[in-house]
Amino acid sequence: MFKFLKEVVSGSGSGLKDLPYNIGEPYATAWGSWVHCRGTSKDDGSPVSIFSLSGSSSQDRHLAAGRNGVKRLRTVRHPNILSFLHSTEIEGFDGPSQKHTIYIVTEPVMPLSEKLKELNLSGTQRDEYYAWGLHQIAKAVSFLNNDCKLVHGNVCVSSVVVTQTLDWKLHAFDVLSEFDANNEAVNSPMLQYDWLVGAQYKPMELSKSEWATIRKSPPWSIDGWGLGCLIYELFSGLKLTKTEELRITASIPKSLLPDYQRLLSSAPSRRMNPSKLIDNSEFFQNKLVETIQFIEILNLKDSVEKDSFFRKLPNIAEQLPREIVLKKLLPVLASSLEFGSAAAPALTVLLKMGAWLTPDQFNVKVLPTIIKLFASNDRAIRVSLLQHIDQFGDSLSSQIVDEQVFPNVATGFADTSAFLRELTLKSMLILAPKLSQRTLSGSLLKYLSKLQVDEEPAIRTNTTILLGNIASYMNEGTRRRVLINAFTVRALRDTFPPARSAGILALTVTSSYYDMTEIATRILPNVAVLTIDPDSDVRTKAFQALDQFLGIARQNHEKLTTGVESRVGDSTAVQSNANSSLLTWAMSSLTQKGKASDHAPISSVNANSSTVSSVTSNSSLVADTPSAAPVRTASMSSFEQVAPPSPTRSADGWGDAEDSSVPDMGDEDGGWDDVDPFDEPKPASLTNIQAAQKRPVSQPKQPAVNSARAPPATKATIETEDDPWGSVSAPVPKPATKNLNPKPTSSSSAKNEDDLWGSIAAPAPKSTAKSLKPATINDDSDPWAAIAAPPPTTRAKPLSLGRGRGIKPSQPKLGAQRIDRTSSGSSGF
Repeated sequence: MFKFLKEVVSGSGSGLKDLPYNIGEPYATAWGSWVHCRGTSKDDGSPVSIFSLSGSSSQDRHLAAGRNGVKRLRTVRHPNILSFLHSTEIEGFDGPSQKHTIYIVTEPVMPLSEKLKELNLSGTQRDEYYAWGLHQIAKAVSFLNNDCKLVHGNVCVSSVVVTQTLDWKLHAFDVLSEFDANNEAVNSPMLQYDWLVGAQYKPMELSKSEWATIRKSPPWSIDGWGLGCLIYELFSGLKLTKTEELRITASIPKSLLPDYQRLLSSAPSRRMNPSKLIDNSEFFQNKLVETIQFIEILNLKDSVEKDSFFRKLPNIAEQLPREIVLKKLLPVLASSLEFGSAAAPALTVLLKMGAWLTPDQFNVKVLPTIIKLFASNDRAIRVSLLQHIDQFGDSLSSQIVDEQVFPNVATGFADTSAFLRELTLKSMLILAPKLSQRTLSGSLLKYLSKLQVDEEPAIRTNTTILLGNIASYMNEGTRRRVLINAFTVRALRDTFPPARSAGILALTVTSSYYDMTEIATRILPNVAVLTIDPDSDVRTKAFQALDQFLGIARQNHEKLTTGVESRVGDSTAVQSNANSSLLTWAMSSLTQKGKASDHAPISSVNANSSTVSSVTSNSSLVADTPSAAPVRTASMSSFEQVAPPSPTRSADGWGDAEDSSVPDMGDEDGGWDDVDPFDEPKPASLTNIQAAQKRPVSQPKQPAVNSARAPPATKATIETEDDPWGSVSAPVPKPATKNLNPKPTSSSSAKNEDDLWGSIAAPAPKSTAKSLKPATINDDSDPWAAIAAPPPTTRAKPLSLGRGRGIKPSQPKLGAQRIDRTSSGSSGF
C-alpha cells in the first residue's frame, strides 16, 4: 500500500533540483502541518502555489495523511476545488537526520484569512463578497457529499484558499474519506485521519466517535457542521477556539441566521443540506452573486437578456468593490467577449472597467481581447470598437496596428453602411501615426482617394480633414503627389460647401509643404476662384487663404530681391498658428457629428446627399450667358457640377507611391488630375470659336456606289471657356471607315493661331439637302446656339429603304456634327 501511494505522489525524481518549479516565500498561515509557499514555473515563469509537508520517516502518520490528501486532490475535480498541477516526494537529510518531504503544486492561491485582511472590506460590500465565497464553498461541499459520497471532515477558514480572480476554493483533503453507510462494521472508524481535526471543529457525534450514529446520518451532517464553523469565523473575524463560541450569533447577518442555526443543529439528521443553503437563503440574493452567476451562464441567455444586462452593468459595477470588479468580473467579461458569448454593449463595460487599471495591467488584461475583437464579423462589435478607439488606441503598438489591426479595420472603408465608413475614416486619425510608410502610402491613401468621391458629403469633407491631419506622417514624395491634387482638384471643386471650406483650411495648414512654383501656379488660381463662391463662409476662408499665400509669395520676393529672408520669426508664428488651428478644426469636425462649427457650416456635414443634389440642380442655372471675361470668372458654374470619379491610373489613387520626385506640373500622374492645369495656353475667345463653326469647307465627291444614310452624329466635345473639365473630356471617336473626310479646301486648311477648335470642327456638306428636322433657332438665352453647327444640306436615305423600318426622327444635336457617308450596305459606324 505504501509503495502504491508513493508512486502516486512521486514526480520527477528524488531531488529538489528536479522539481520543475521554483519555491518562493511562504505564507504566514496554512492548514494543519502543511507549509504554503509562493512559487513559479521554471519553464515560463507563471505563478503557482507549492504546499510541502515534512516528516522524520516515511512511516510518519502525517505523511500518510498527506499522501491521502495528494491522491484525493489529484482525482477530484470541480470548479470550486483547488486545481492540482504536480506532486512529488523527496528523501533527503536535515543535518544528521533523514527527512521526507511531500510537495504539491497547484494553481496560484492565497490563504483566505490573509486575503480578507488585504481586501479590508466592510458593510454591504463585505457581506456581498462573503456571500459569493460561501456560495462557492457550499457548492464544493455539496458536490463532495451529494454527488461523490465523500466527507471532507474539516471545513473551516484554514481549508479555504482564494485564487487570483478572488474565487474561493476548498482544499486540505488529508481527512477526506468515503461515506460507507453500508459498512457492516458499524463501530469501525469511518474517518481514518480524524485526529487531524481540531476538537473545536468536531460535532458532538464525531467528538464521541459515535460511528454508528454518523453512518445513520446524512452524508452532509459532518460537513454541514463545518460550514457553520466557517460562517462563524468569517463574520466574527476570530479563529474558533472552542465549540461553545458557536452560540454567539451577534455578528451573523439576520438573513443568514436561520440557516446558520440549522447547519449547527445538535441532531445530525436535521442539519441543513449545503445544496439547500445555496437555493433557499436570502443572503445569497445580492447584486454581486447575481451578476457573476449571469456572466457564467451567458451562453444560455438570449439576446434581449444580454442587452438588458450589459446596459445595467456599468451602474452595478460602480457599487461593487473595485478590486472584485477588476479581478473577478473583468476577466470573465473579457473571456465572454473573446469567445462570442457577450453582446456588443459588453465592450463598453469592459473599457470602462479597464480604465480603472494601470497602463501595464490594461495591456495584459484588456488589450489582447480588444485586438482579437478587430477580426470579428459582428458589425455591432466593429462599430463599438471604432467608437471607443480613442480609449485604447494609444496602448496599441505600431507593429500590432500595422500587422493586425489595420487590415481588419480597412474593410470598413468599402462597407455598404455609410456610418461604418465614416467611423473607419475617423479612426485613422489615431491609427495613421502608427502605420508604416508602405501601408500609409500603398493602402491607406488608396482608400482615402475613393472616399473623397464618396456619395456622402460628410465623408468627403472628413476625408479632406483627415488628409490635412496625417500630412506630417507622409514622406516628401507622397506629400507632393497627393496634397495639392486632393485639395485643389477635388476638395475645392466639391458641390458641398463645407467640403470646399475643408479644402481651403487643409491647404493653409499644410502650406509649409509647397514650393513657390506650386503656390503661384496651382494653389493661388484655385483659391482665387472661391472668392466669388456662393457660400459666404467659403468666400471668407478663401480671402484668408489668399492673404496667407500672398504673404508667403511676398516673403519669397523679398528674399530673391534682397537676398535676406525677412520676418523669419513672423513666418514661423504664422505656420504655428495655422497648425494649431488645424487641430481644433479637425477634432471638431470629426467628433461633433451634425453640430455647427465656428469656422464652417459643418452642421450640414451629415446632410442627406439628395438635398445636396437638389441644390446643385437649382444652382446650375446661375450663369445664363457665356462671358467673354477670363476663364476664372466664368468657371464658377463648375462648383455646381458633380465631382468627377477618381481616375484609376495608380494603386493609391494619386499615382506611384514609391515615386518621390516632384511631378510635372502639366501632367499630374496621380489620380487627382481631374481638371486642366493652369499653365496651358489661354484658349481662344468665344468669337473665334463661333467663326470656326461657321467657316465652310469643301465636300468630297462620293464614288458611284449605293449611297447610305449618314450615321448618327456623334456629340461634339467642344466646350466653352467656362468649362474647367475640358482637359479630361473624352476624345472624339474615330470613324470605322477610311477617307470619309477629304482634305479641306484652301479656305479651311489655313491655320488660325487663335482658333483652338478649327482642328476638330466638323466639315460642312457640299451639296444641299433638307434636314430631317428643322434646325434649332439661335436665341440669346441659349449660350450654346451661337456655336451650333449649321444644319446639313443633304437628305439622308430613309431607314425603311435600308433596313425595312420607318423613319425615326433624330434628336437635334448641339454643337458641331460630323456627317459621314458610307455604302448602302453599311449600317452606320
